[in-house]
Amino acid sequence: MKNMICTLVTALLVASCVQENKKQTVTLYVDVSGIKDIKTVGIRGNDKPFSWDNNIEMEVVKKDSLYKKTFEINTGRLCTEIKFTVNGDFELKDKENRKIYFSDSKTTIFRAKFDVVK
Repeated sequence: MKNMICTLVTALLVASCVQENKKQTVTLYVDVSGIKDIKTVGIRGNDKPFSWDNNIEMEVVKKDSLYKKTFEINTGRLCTEIKFTVNGDFELKDKENRKIYFSDSKTTIFRAKFDVVK
């Protein structure tokens, strides 16, 4: 009987820890003005669609100045971590990753300046 109660309590605790997945539309903007010889601007991160091994290229909004990427994800997380890249080189070397906190409105917009943390 004691084992059955322990199993039931454990099952309830595990079930209550699972967060519901929500669809999020995320748009990331990065200002790279002042950087010379830009060939590519990208994003790397720890949650799909990102990876720390490969860049996801961003789209040009204003050449050599502003880039963006919009994507949709289903996630139960409250945030994700990323770093921007220029020509494959990471920003914020030896510093913490950027944290993107997802909005309750299901649309998240994040703006940053390359290699600068507020």
